[in-house]
Amino acid sequence: MSKRIAMVTGGIGGLGTAICRALAAAGRTVIAVDLDSRADRLAAFRTEVNGLDIHFAAADVSDHASCGALVRGIEDTHGSLAILVNNAGITRDSTLRKMSRGQWDEVLDVNLGSAFNLCAHAIGPMQARGFGRVVNISSVSGQTGNFGQANYAAAKAGLLGFSMSLAREVAGKGITVNSVSPGYIETAMTAAMPAEVLARICASIPAGRIGQPGDIARTVAFLSHDDAGYITGANIPVNGGLFMAA
Repeated sequence: MSKRIAMVTGGIGGLGTAICRALAAAGRTVIAVDLDSRADRLAAFRTEVNGLDIHFAAADVSDHASCGALVRGIEDTHGSLAILVNNAGITRDSTLRKMSRGQWDEVLDVNLGSAFNLCAHAIGPMQARGFGRVVNISSVSGQTGNFGQANYAAAKAGLLGFSMSLAREVAGKGITVNSVSPGYIETAMTAAMPAEVLARICASIPAGRIGQPGDIARTVAFLSHDDAGYITGANIPVNGGLFMAA
């Protein structure tokens, strides 16, 4: 059997790179999708994944037509897309009273709209082939809310409902759709937080630490495995016990 083709959006960020590496280690051909405007970060990414079966494709995942061209281009160049990881995400934090409509729209378009855009183009071919794995990266903020993040939390909560609904639609076609909700993970985003704030957060996590990108990447690799076909519509919290729900 030929190698499964996987796409990871937000692929050159800290979390995205870890996911790409985990999927490549699991024997997938991986296409990391991101904007190509950060030349320094793209160069660093290519150094990090040198020697692995990981490739780069530039696209604006908030644009529906761009996503269609992206999916078609990947299938023409690499083969049938079997695994889709919707990891692209941005923040535009502000209290609601001060939040502009632009800040709201931008976060919703990237963090939630991109999942619709890509699934709308990728699901049909997956159904025709009788196999697919979709993993949507949500957040603990989508389960609990977070001060100053009404836009971000709304988008991440939306991914949970989107994942469950799509899972019901495609389960009979050999496609699983699941979400992963990270807690606080050691990335550039958390590194930018004030040290005292990060210390308070760590103290509130039962595991006693923030997570590592590999904690999320291993979960994504598991959900995208061929043998994970009976898990669908699930949300996997990876948060060190920060938020627990039955």
